[in-house]
Amino acid sequence: MQTFVRAVRLYAMVAWVGGLAFFAFVVAPVAFGSLASAHQAGLVVGGTLRVLHWIGLIGGVVFCFGTGWLWMRAGDSARVGFRRQLVLTGLMLVVTAYSQFRVLPAMEVDRALASGEVETASLENPGRADFERLHRLSERLEGFVLACGLGVVFVLARESWWTETGEPKPDRIVRP
Repeated sequence: MQTFVRAVRLYAMVAWVGGLAFFAFVVAPVAFGSLASAHQAGLVVGGTLRVLHWIGLIGGVVFCFGTGWLWMRAGDSARVGFRRQLVLTGLMLVVTAYSQFRVLPAMEVDRALASGEVETASLENPGRADFERLHRLSERLEGFVLACGLGVVFVLARESWWTETGEPKPDRIVRP
């Protein structure tokens, strides 16, 4: 059962972090570089981001439940690592939920205020100005979530050093 829980946790986090990296380094640049207008690219990127947020929210909850299950069965020193994973994942969940349920809907309101196409609206248009502000915030939030996710992956990589009691496995102890 423990192997199954560890595998599900790993799949959940890899889907989320890998999705964030793919989105940031492939989807957004390709969309803005190859579609006919920034409006079309924005529709693709915005729609993709909404789906990615749901992958993250569901995967994050699955990861937290699995990590909590393992934490309850671990020794004190292993619990430190599980706690780090839970804190980082909790931050990822809060920021992703904020982006999904606050930032993205506000950007849609601003898009409507800018007559549907932000890039063609006047620079003085309040909808465009707020959209640009929220877009910068959204980029920073996604970067923060990605950085936290990479931190979780790093701590996950260290789990191979833990036994159920939380002590390093005997073959991993470096002797002078």
